[in-house]
Amino acid sequence: MAERPRLRRCAIYTRKSSEEGLDQAYNSLAAQRDACLSYIASQKHEGWTAASKTYDDGGFSGGSLQRPALQMLMEDMARGEVDIVVVYKIDRLTRSLADFAKLTETMDRHNVSFVAVTQQFNTSTSMGRLTLNVLLSFAQFEREVAGERIRDKIAASKKRGMWMGGHPPLGYDITDRKLIVNPEEAEAVRHIFRRCCTLRSVQLLRRELTGSGMTSKRRQRKDGSIAGSVPFSRGALYTILRNVLYRGLIHHKGEYFQGEHDAIVDQALFDEVRCLLAQQGPGDGARRKLSYPALLKGLVHDATGERLQPTHCKKGRTKYRYYTSGSLLKRGKAEATGRLRVPAPDLEAVVIGALAAHLRRSDWVLSILSNPAELPIALQEANGLANDLERQSIASTGLIPDIVSRIILDKTAIRLALNGRRLVELLSCSTTDSQFTGKNPCLEIEVTCHLLRCGKQMRIIVGEASERKEPDPRLINEIVRARRWFDALRSGAAATISALAESEGIAPSYVSRKIGLAFLAPDIVEAIVGGAQPPTLTPEHLKKACPLPVSWEDQRALLLA
Repeated sequence: MAERPRLRRCAIYTRKSSEEGLDQAYNSLAAQRDACLSYIASQKHEGWTAASKTYDDGGFSGGSLQRPALQMLMEDMARGEVDIVVVYKIDRLTRSLADFAKLTETMDRHNVSFVAVTQQFNTSTSMGRLTLNVLLSFAQFEREVAGERIRDKIAASKKRGMWMGGHPPLGYDITDRKLIVNPEEAEAVRHIFRRCCTLRSVQLLRRELTGSGMTSKRRQRKDGSIAGSVPFSRGALYTILRNVLYRGLIHHKGEYFQGEHDAIVDQALFDEVRCLLAQQGPGDGARRKLSYPALLKGLVHDATGERLQPTHCKKGRTKYRYYTSGSLLKRGKAEATGRLRVPAPDLEAVVIGALAAHLRRSDWVLSILSNPAELPIALQEANGLANDLERQSIASTGLIPDIVSRIILDKTAIRLALNGRRLVELLSCSTTDSQFTGKNPCLEIEVTCHLLRCGKQMRIIVGEASERKEPDPRLINEIVRARRWFDALRSGAAATISALAESEGIAPSYVSRKIGLAFLAPDIVEAIVGGAQPPTLTPEHLKKACPLPVSWEDQRALLLA
């Protein structure tokens, strides 16, 4: 008797680039699936059988592998649930040579075959592989030409002032694919511009609009659900205040063209708001480069999962940076209890120090490599990465988000989730996924610490009782200045405190409060100079403690407790 052929499970993959026609009863995806089912039925004698699970990507481009159904298919291949992948044409799977090379490598690794029912070729021969590469080259060429045509059409249309689609902004509705002014919303837009000029602060504007009940544009999705109609965020207000559509213009790649739609805001008001925003911070198409970039932007979260956003404030010429809970920015202090606002330099120093310390540990580097022979090269690369991080070079600003995927900050620890595969690529100069030995592509580093509130500030205390390794120059300057004042009075260079204050350009009352620092207890001075003072002894705390008690014992109880 003839031996029964082995059962071979066939997964049918279908794709369509646009969503047009997908709502029809019999669409392109169904036609592709029927063709694949017919082909599988013709191979029944070989043991082929169609899997009941569907892999349909409607409205996804073939230029990327980031498609839900394709990702699900690759996961099923890894679990051994698929023997053959069947598609209508090769370009339904991908239009990129590089992406197809990755897919075929994955298929080979899991012993999965590939069939295109309308394009017969055998990849086991050199001629078959050549045919496949030629077909893919034409598919990629077709996709790129189509993209160029679409981009050229959009550019030509915008030069004529045409609206090229998308959700209409507040103040406009869409009629016959054109922007038409909505009178009620247009008045709301003008109100936002006028109040911004009056308040001269987007944050104050946001609070006022929220208090008055004004919300964003309401729109209905295709499924009937409602989007928008929520209080304005700062980002949404910045978008409105910088949108040249309200001046009747269309923007395209740095150029502005007169639009077919009517303007809502007059030129004088728009220019006044633009100048105001330019004075207050980056924006209006010419973003200023920050002297101190937020290295951890988008990575820091608290224990509840809420993201901490980079913020800053200025006092004179000094800029103070923080990572602040979003709810603290939106609701204010009274309603956002338990949220965080930590100094950015402190948190960045802890993260950089933890990463650099682990990169210099040979046992840690070895634990993530699959081939111990790579250790010498990996250690050399790791040391270079650690040096870049500690120097905070230009390269390190992109290095941290490249290898750190998430930072969790709570009151007892800071946990870093690392991209294990990317880290191994940097250490071994390899891009092979198999180089990562862990079951999960994420590594974790935990830094034990606790958050300590010092006055209005939150400090990150790492390690033991948190002795400072570096002296605080601000504290030292306070002591040096007080002793200089006392020497001036003692030597007669200044006859009175009032004369001394006048020569310094400050108030006499300020000198009277601070001059007592010249008589600070010797052990407190020694601790400050050596950087061993407790973390609660900050310049702000010292300022509040003045005038100091005369007794050294009382000073210790006040400053060192």
